[in-house]
Amino acid sequence: MSFGWPRCGSGPPPCYCRGSPLPRSSMPASLSAVPRVALALVFVATNTVLHCIPLFVLALVKLVLPVAVVRRGLSRMLAGIGESWIRINSFMMSRFAGTRIVVEGVEGLRHEGWYLVLCNHQSWVDIPVLQSVFNRRIPLLRFFLKSQLIWVPMLGLAWWALDFPFMKRYSREVVERRPELRGKDVEATRKACAKYRKLPVSVMNFVEGTRFTPAKHARQQSPFTHLLKPRAGGIALVLDAMGDMLEAIVDVSIVYPQGRPTVLDLMAGRVHEVRVHVRTLPIPAELLGGDYETDADYRERFQTWLNALWNAKDARIERI
Repeated sequence: MSFGWPRCGSGPPPCYCRGSPLPRSSMPASLSAVPRVALALVFVATNTVLHCIPLFVLALVKLVLPVAVVRRGLSRMLAGIGESWIRINSFMMSRFAGTRIVVEGVEGLRHEGWYLVLCNHQSWVDIPVLQSVFNRRIPLLRFFLKSQLIWVPMLGLAWWALDFPFMKRYSREVVERRPELRGKDVEATRKACAKYRKLPVSVMNFVEGTRFTPAKHARQQSPFTHLLKPRAGGIALVLDAMGDMLEAIVDVSIVYPQGRPTVLDLMAGRVHEVRVHVRTLPIPAELLGGDYETDADYRERFQTWLNALWNAKDARIERI
């Protein structure tokens, strides 16, 4: 689900620029959290159903038509439906949440660009925040999904229709038992991403692989104050499969000044402010064309680069 906030000025996405006043929810202040959450769920569910009807119709047309140029046109239409869904959710949630998103660093991003988006992960609220900040600023955010998820009823078709990349990933242990699988995950990912050569894309990756909690932080003995240890394998696979397509890395840091919220906190109007810092970075040339699984020197360079990125992010979150 996606929730969002009212628009700021004339900018395309529904978010707040630095220094704008705290938005006021139109919901009466005396209304308790339970009715707020119930109304929000009804609105979001209705919006989802109304958008899924044309989404599935166009998806079925795309499925049966083999003409590449027609399918690319349908893909753009389907992405437009996804962006409309986010925008309407954002408008509706502004009536309930009264949340301000303070955003820095989004200048220069293009809706027709090709980006790898990296972000820390604290809460499921991160997803609607990211959708609201980047909607219509960059292409619709896509996540890499396990290939088996395409068979999930309804959702699998929706993800396929919206051109989410499905990937096959084999563990090092499996590859050692079956050497013939070496490189098959990259090959399958390249094939899944081939459509993006003519279809702008934003590939999203939560680098920590899971949401931050103090317990996980302690268990990992993480060297970072506000972050879990970053996982390099997923990013390495994306760069191996798509590095020549991507034009930049979008490095995002999300901070909740009141503490990590839940989606229910958001819908109940208890999340008053979110701070989002964005940096646009070039793709490091030395990280293109390497083999993360088999090249130890490349793997060390990749991990060194990612740890430096994470150190800078940890310091930035501390300042925020």
